[in-house]
Amino acid sequence: MASYELQPFKRFDAIHLVAAIEEQGTTLNIGFWVRDPMQLIDWPEKKETSNREDFLWNATCFELFIGVKNEDLYREINLSPSESWQSYQFEEYRYPECIPPVTSEDIEVIEVKRTHYGLNALIDLQQFLNINKLQLNDIYIGLNAIFKTTQGMIYYAIQHSSPEPDFHNKRDWLHEF
Repeated sequence: MASYELQPFKRFDAIHLVAAIEEQGTTLNIGFWVRDPMQLIDWPEKKETSNREDFLWNATCFELFIGVKNEDLYREINLSPSESWQSYQFEEYRYPECIPPVTSEDIEVIEVKRTHYGLNALIDLQQFLNINKLQLNDIYIGLNAIFKTTQGMIYYAIQHSSPEPDFHNKRDWLHEF
């Protein structure tokens, strides 16, 4: 299991976030551990059932970006503490440019579970890997979070190399298998 202390885009010491990723065959076990002692985060209400939903990034949301080495295509997975989720496909940097983006049907989110520490998700990449003739060591991953707080929106990533928060920047996707 690899873990990363995610960094806020601008200095913000009130919330700390650690993300971990564990490979289980072609399934990824993703955990986000949040420390928010001042309770600044606005947490979405849990839904009765976990289902797909667009625009999750407008509220507190955890994100996973899956890039393919030496290729432009990638996937974005949004995971809400409401236990809703969505998966989007891109052919290259932010393309196609439609909002919401084109949904991806080749990633299966098995489970999204809000926990006492943050969020846990199980994501199956088998179909994505098969369709694109890939192995896990052909991909790399970015782990991110957006927190809607009493102080405004706060953006966390493994690193930020753009002048504005930009989770689509592949330079910041540092996890490899």
